[in-house]
Amino acid sequence: MKKAWSEKFMQGVFFIAACASVLAVALICVFLFSNGIPAMTEIGIFDFLSGQKWKPANDIYGIFPMIVGSIYVTAGAILIGVPIGILTSVFMAKYCPKKIYPILKGATELLAGIPSVVYGFFGLVVLVPLIRDTGRTLRSMGIIESAGKGSSILTASILLGIMILPTIIGVTESAIRAVPTAYYEGSLALGATHERSVFSVVLPAAKSGVIAGIVLGIGRAIGETMAVIMVAGNQPRLPESILQGVRTLTANIVIEMGYAEGLHREALIATAVVLFVFILIINLAVSLLNRRAGHE
Repeated sequence: MKKAWSEKFMQGVFFIAACASVLAVALICVFLFSNGIPAMTEIGIFDFLSGQKWKPANDIYGIFPMIVGSIYVTAGAILIGVPIGILTSVFMAKYCPKKIYPILKGATELLAGIPSVVYGFFGLVVLVPLIRDTGRTLRSMGIIESAGKGSSILTASILLGIMILPTIIGVTESAIRAVPTAYYEGSLALGATHERSVFSVVLPAAKSGVIAGIVLGIGRAIGETMAVIMVAGNQPRLPESILQGVRTLTANIVIEMGYAEGLHREALIATAVVLFVFILIINLAVSLLNRRAGHE
């Protein structure tokens, strides 16, 4: 009797926790859309999404440069962070010596615990001067026309690529270790080499976990604010090269929300709606890919 009561009690606790999570997401959606959609309607959805000028003092609100900036920075972070993260996780799961593994594991976990502002300070002190000096050298050699000031898409992409590494490495390594050892042993028994067994059998079998890690990394990159503000240049314009500064959607919200009023404030909330929709589209696309892969 007591055991049955305790099971029902815990079931109720779990149900309340699940409802609280769903309620939190629902409240966020209601707040964003109830405050953001009217602003889009007043400004004009097309003018808001495709406008290339952001001048709140003149009631001009176009976020297209911020959308492009967010896409460029996130894409750059993916190109840098995803290959390194996946290869590192494969090394840790299948190649790393036991003596080195605790050190490497601790280092990746330490990366996850470093605050964003510390990453931003590192980028401001180390990466920005490095990119600036490299750009000037390339310009003096005639390879590029403009060197920029160091605060650019490239700098933000490199920094975000570093920041998403612990997320991708942790999830991908767990997914690789979850693959049954029979897959690997069977591949070896059929005559495959160690490398071929890992990359042609084990890694594809962990595909869902790898994709989940990549999606979490993308979410971290597209939602990062403080570090991007410090190294991206914060210039609300369409960039012509990766050495120019940009302003992302998240940076635009954080920089101006403190003093925004009226339509300006509502436009910033509408910017958050666009960012929220981006993340929903990414998650939906990944879910469809996983579902399609599962049916094949």
